[in-house]
Amino acid sequence: MSEMIEVARSSVQTWECDQMGHMNVQFYVEKAGQGLAALGLALGLGPRMSRNEGARLQVSDHHVRFLREQRPGAPFFIRAGILEVRDFGLSVYEEMVSTVSGEPAATFNAEVQWVDDETREVKPLPAKAKAAAKELLVERPAHGAPRGLELYDPRPAPKLAEADAMGMVRTWAGDIAPQLCDAQGFLSVRHFMGIVSDGIPNLLAQTNGTDRSKTPTVGGAALEYRFVYRRYPRVGDVLTLRSGLKQVGPKTYTWCHWLFDLETGEAVATAEAVAIALDLTTRKAIPIPDEMRANLESLVIEGLGV
Repeated sequence: MSEMIEVARSSVQTWECDQMGHMNVQFYVEKAGQGLAALGLALGLGPRMSRNEGARLQVSDHHVRFLREQRPGAPFFIRAGILEVRDFGLSVYEEMVSTVSGEPAATFNAEVQWVDDETREVKPLPAKAKAAAKELLVERPAHGAPRGLELYDPRPAPKLAEADAMGMVRTWAGDIAPQLCDAQGFLSVRHFMGIVSDGIPNLLAQTNGTDRSKTPTVGGAALEYRFVYRRYPRVGDVLTLRSGLKQVGPKTYTWCHWLFDLETGEAVATAEAVAIALDLTTRKAIPIPDEMRANLESLVIEGLGV
């Protein structure tokens, strides 16, 4: 087995942080994407190769675990390696590491495919890339494994009508603007997560009456996310998000989010996330209050999944 290689280095910017005072989840995914680009270069799948072949690396499934908050100004780097090499894809592991402490701040497990630029159809990995990937095989560290989420096979793609019949909440709707897309006009991975993040205040408002703009001492934080990217929508597509509560634990709760093309009713992504309540003064998780727990338990929807 090899050692992980460094694939990105940067710091947390103030504008990347949300009302919780820490880097928003969408930017973790963006940083992992930057790391994946450099990892691709190490595999011989750099930008020139990509342009010549009319193809690129694309994530189809993400598991993200948030280990430590990243506050404005925090320096970090990302290192990566390959967990598995297949004819039509790779299992990639990345982790964000504090430059000062050397401690991991977040981990990313990704199923990655080599896809056609225009159609996004999966293509066989070039033989040279497969050979290079085998030289970068690593063992996933224990802290990179799922903890609160199970990595089961994704459920059949849901339909919008199914989500509405189950009582899922409408949490986001809008069209895909050009600035949310990559150079080919497809929604970027960052903005899949950004849509879900933007929908959370509406979710809380509709399920327990919480207005985050008026609760400055208590917030929330995600511990883990699983995202299945079923189809990459294009600029101009109109999307809508449905969200529902999957389960409530002693200190955590798990939300599911299904993103649909409003025109067709087809799912473009499904996700689930484990979250906690966060004291914004002490920066520590707080127990779920009894009243909140009773309300959450009444909102659980059977049959939700990623």
